Amino acid sequence: MHNHSHSHSHGKDDRIGWAFFLNVTFTIIEFIGGWLTNSTAIMADAVHDLGDSLSIGFAWILSRFSNREASDKFSYGYRRLTLFGALINSIVLIIGSIWILFEAIPRLSNPEMPVVEGMLGLAILGVAVNGYAVFKLKTGETLNEKVLTWHLLEDVLGWVAVIIVSIVLLFVEMPILDPLLSIGFTLFILFNVFKNLKSTLVLFLQAAPDEETQENIKQLLNELPEVIGIHHMHFWSLDGESHVLTAHLELAHNFEVDKLIRLKQQVAMKLTSYNLSHTTIEFEFPQETCRDEHEENAHD
Repeated sequence: MHNHSHSHSHGKDDRIGWAFFLNVTFTIIEFIGGWLTNSTAIMADAVHDLGDSLSIGFAWILSRFSNREASDKFSYGYRRLTLFGALINSIVLIIGSIWILFEAIPRLSNPEMPVVEGMLGLAILGVAVNGYAVFKLKTGETLNEKVLTWHLLEDVLGWVAVIIVSIVLLFVEMPILDPLLSIGFTLFILFNVFKNLKSTLVLFLQAAPDEETQENIKQLLNELPEVIGIHHMHFWSLDGESHVLTAHLELAHNFEVDKLIRLKQQVAMKLTSYNLSHTTIEFEFPQETCRDEHEENAHD
């Protein structure tokens, strides 16, 4: 019994594409604005945004490529490319955040006053542009989109920090507030990115995306009176969104073909609510030797 469910939506491609073009455009504006305002903080953020733009562009390409039809060589399709993109983006964001910390910490002892009015204007524009990009991506469900959302949220928080510092600096000469706030929001983003990175690595290792769902599926199949046992059940995910199920069902009797067809239909009905992208169910008759029994101790 084998089933494929293909649903190729361009929604996430459009969302990532919007975020990419917004980031590239604003990164150019940041470099120009950083030079005009003599602000090292804005220049550093521009470099960081350039890294974000490259990551988002890479994720956009992977996302579009992942919708290609399955081939003989890649029989499950290319959806795991988006998982690979999420991993790369997490790593880039971690490296970028660490770089920000290395830039911000020395400024604690040697802060400089920039052109405050220019900083404030760029910060307001930064919140608007990156905030809109977050709005476009926040409805995404893939790990890739979640990681990219944290990329952009980091920028939003960074520009909020610049707004606060700019307003304070308009009235009080305390440039040390800039590196302090930069360190604070960078540590916050790192904490969340590490959580996403953990989820990505777990899926890369083909762990069950949800242990409770896995147990529910097993119980549902065990409720069938014709089934006396289940083994070699594997529940994993292609990209955190499209899940795969394979299982061997041990049958109570040597049923006739008509009965097996009805049983296949029953199994399909029970699995409908889980929206599985791929399901492979094998029936095993009494006294039949499982051809995968050498794996039995490893999986059950």
